Amino acid sequence: MKVLVTGSAGFIGSHLAQRLLDRGDEVIGLDNHNDYYDPQLKEDRLAQFADHENYQHVRMDLADREGIAELFKQHRPQGVVNLAAQAGVRYSIENPLAYIDSNVVGFANILEGCRHNNVEHLVYASSSSVYGANTSMPFSVHDNVDHPLSFYAASKKANELMAHTYSNLYGLPTTGLRFFTVYGPWGRPDMALFLFTKAILAGEKIQVFNYGNHRRDFTYVDDIVEGIVRILDKPAVANPEWSGKAPDPGSSFAPWRVYNIGNNNPVELMDYIQAVEDSLGMKATKELLPLQPGDVPDTYADVEDLVREFDYKPATTVQEGISRFIDWYRVYYG
Repeated sequence: MKVLVTGSAGFIGSHLAQRLLDRGDEVIGLDNHNDYYDPQLKEDRLAQFADHENYQHVRMDLADREGIAELFKQHRPQGVVNLAAQAGVRYSIENPLAYIDSNVVGFANILEGCRHNNVEHLVYASSSSVYGANTSMPFSVHDNVDHPLSFYAASKKANELMAHTYSNLYGLPTTGLRFFTVYGPWGRPDMALFLFTKAILAGEKIQVFNYGNHRRDFTYVDDIVEGIVRILDKPAVANPEWSGKAPDPGSSFAPWRVYNIGNNNPVELMDYIQAVEDSLGMKATKELLPLQPGDVPDTYADVEDLVREFDYKPATTVQEGISRFIDWYRVYYG
């Protein structure tokens, strides 16, 4: 298969590109290499596979309408995995318009590229953030998600709605994946595990929000990638039992679906920090802070649909995943 992976120099995208290349796919990678965090980390991720004979890299922004259109016309991918996005809940509070350019305008350009070039399946990153003010646990794709708590979450919900219209109007199979707190080697420096590890090694305080009363469904990056690959290979189809009288938010009369990919095992934040301390062999000095705007106290993925339809469930334990991350961190940063 020829697959376009956007965000291929990013955390999840680089892992996915490597996995697809390993199984023999041809990969067209796209990334704008912005400076939201250290661009050198992106270059080093990319260097792992940039010279592969089946890989081509394009440095371009998703908001470049003409450029994206030409990219699709030139390469004609069979499958598209859209992972490029402006990430971060807290950054969306300070810079909401950055999320319009990448997550809304950019995603529209991807949809248009798929529409005009007979793409067989578009898989795109949504987020557990779309559950917003929902408090019924575990979070189910069959629950209504109309109350986002951050602009980042709103942009991801918008992606799901935009994709649905293209599935309906043009018959484009689209699948949105709601990722739950992804972590692992080559992770983003703005994520908790990276921040905790860096601060503990430097003898600095770690910031613990909501006074440590968070629970998160931490999901190891390899488990996320396995889910993406399985879903990519099985294009979304219409749900023949869907009814407009009792609409199911997780499926449609059109070839459109959304799935949770999470560990289905929420972990207390303090236990997560303990696992970091155990792997480092060092204790953290904690600065307890209130819940931050846009944050949700708990996340917990219902993955019943993933198990039933793809015979798959993430299984990497937090202890194992953190250990792998810290092994990578020590090597990468010397």
